[in-house]
Amino acid sequence: MKLYFSAASCSLASNIALHEAGISYDLTKVDLKTHTTEDGADFYAIHDKGYVPYIVMDSGQGLSEGVAILQYIADQKPESALAPKAGTLERYRLQEWLTYINSELHKVIGSMFDPTMNADTREKTIEKSGKRLDWLSKKLDGKKYLMGDTFTVADGYLFTVLNWCQWVGIDLSKWPVLQDFMGRVGARPKVQEALKAVGLAT
Repeated sequence: MKLYFSAASCSLASNIALHEAGISYDLTKVDLKTHTTEDGADFYAIHDKGYVPYIVMDSGQGLSEGVAILQYIADQKPESALAPKAGTLERYRLQEWLTYINSELHKVIGSMFDPTMNADTREKTIEKSGKRLDWLSKKLDGKKYLMGDTFTVADGYLFTVLNWCQWVGIDLSKWPVLQDFMGRVGARPKVQEALKAVGLAT
């Protein structure tokens, strides 16, 4: 399997999932400004959406969209417990979390990387993000991970998105529960391996 990635992008969640699942894979870095791979290839020729994450399976088929990729990875190694069994209510709970992170956190917090965003819009976006993080903090209070005591692909995705807060002007110290979550996930050996693999840790 090959994962096309950009260091601090949402592809980190896929990287974390692969490490946690114990799946061997190759990494190819993509410059999202020029849409070229590290060896100079046109990324659009590889993946016509032009963004990461994108995986190419051993069969040669490709798969895009982070939420789909995360569940695919988890299902390759069901013994890793990165996702509940398909068809169970718990699996739909996982999809509920993945959808929330994708639509309500990723899109909102990620939008603040846009250098053309004006100050008024940024302030409103930070306010909107704060309301989402208030709700999330209440849901995580007293829990180790989103699904309880078991780490899932949703936790790796949430860790990835909350990690962006340090770069977009959101102070997570306002939410000690979220800070604790970040520390707990960040200390996992496989998460450390994933961070090192993309150059975000030494």
